[in-house]
Amino acid sequence: MLIVKGLSKTYPGGIRALENINLEISYGMFGLLGPNGAGKTTLMRIIATLLEPDKGEVIWKDINILKEPERFKRVLGYLPQEFGVYKNVSAYEMLEHFAYLKGFTSSKERKRLVDYLLDRVNLYKDRKRKLGEFSGGMKQRFGIAVALLGNPEVLIVDEPTAGLDPAERRRFLNLLSELGENRLVILSTHIVGDVEELCDDMAIIKDGRIIVRGKPDEIISSLKGKVFRREISKEEIETIKENYRILNVHLKGGRMFVSVYSDKPLRDSWEPVAPSLEEAYFYHVGYHTV
Repeated sequence: MLIVKGLSKTYPGGIRALENINLEISYGMFGLLGPNGAGKTTLMRIIATLLEPDKGEVIWKDINILKEPERFKRVLGYLPQEFGVYKNVSAYEMLEHFAYLKGFTSSKERKRLVDYLLDRVNLYKDRKRKLGEFSGGMKQRFGIAVALLGNPEVLIVDEPTAGLDPAERRRFLNLLSELGENRLVILSTHIVGDVEELCDDMAIIKDGRIIVRGKPDEIISSLKGKVFRREISKEEIETIKENYRILNVHLKGGRMFVSVYSDKPLRDSWEPVAPSLEEAYFYHVGYHTV
C-alpha cells in the first residue's frame, strides 16, 4: 500500500498547489480525477520523488520515499504528462540506452528486455523507426515501455490519453488495464471516461484538496434519485442556471438536453435518470461550460 500523509505544497508567489492530502492506495488501478490546475501533476511529481512537499510524507511498504528516494525509484515507473525524446534516434536504440542507464549492463539481457517491452507495448514492428516519426499514441506507448524498465511495482501515469485519437486512446487504455493486474497504477487525468473504464478506486481533487474518495460505483450511487434531465431551448439555459444546479449539458442533433441535481423530485417534464460518473464529477467540482 502507498500511504500519503498530510502532503502540502505552496509554490513561490503564494500559489497553493496541495493542502493536507491524505490517501491510501492499494494494488490495482487508482484514478486521480480533477480539472486542470487542481494539483494532480504536483502530487504525481512528489510521489515520483521529483518534487519536495512543504510538509507531509509518502510511505511505500517500509520506505519513506521522501527520505529514501533512491530506494523507491528502484520499484517506480513514471510516465509524465510531457516527456522529450530524441527525434532522430530509433525506438530500439533509445530504449536500449535507457535500459543501460537503469543498470542492465549485459548486452544479451538488455536485448531480451528491450525486445520484450517493445512487443508488450505493440511497438516491436516499429522498433527501427525514428521517434520523431511516431504519432502521439505511439510516443505514449514508448513512454510506458521506458517506465516499465525494471518491472516496477508502482506505475504513475499523468494525463496519458490527452490529445490521443480514439484508436490510440483505446490501445493505450487496454495496455493500462493489463498493467494494473499485478501492480499499483496511479492514473492522473481530467478525462472522466478513462477513470470510469479502468479504475476500481478513485479520488477527485480540486484546488489542491481531495474532495471525494471511493469506488466509482459508490460515488455514482450517492446521487441516485437526485439527477433529472429534460430537453430545453438555448434561450432557457440562463433561467436553468439561476434555478437549478447544472450537472451536464448535451447537444445532440441540434437539440439541447440538461441534467440537474435536486434533493426533491422535479416535475414539469423533468425526467429522473440514473446518474453517471461524469455527472457525479461535475456535482463535486462544478459545471462551468455553459
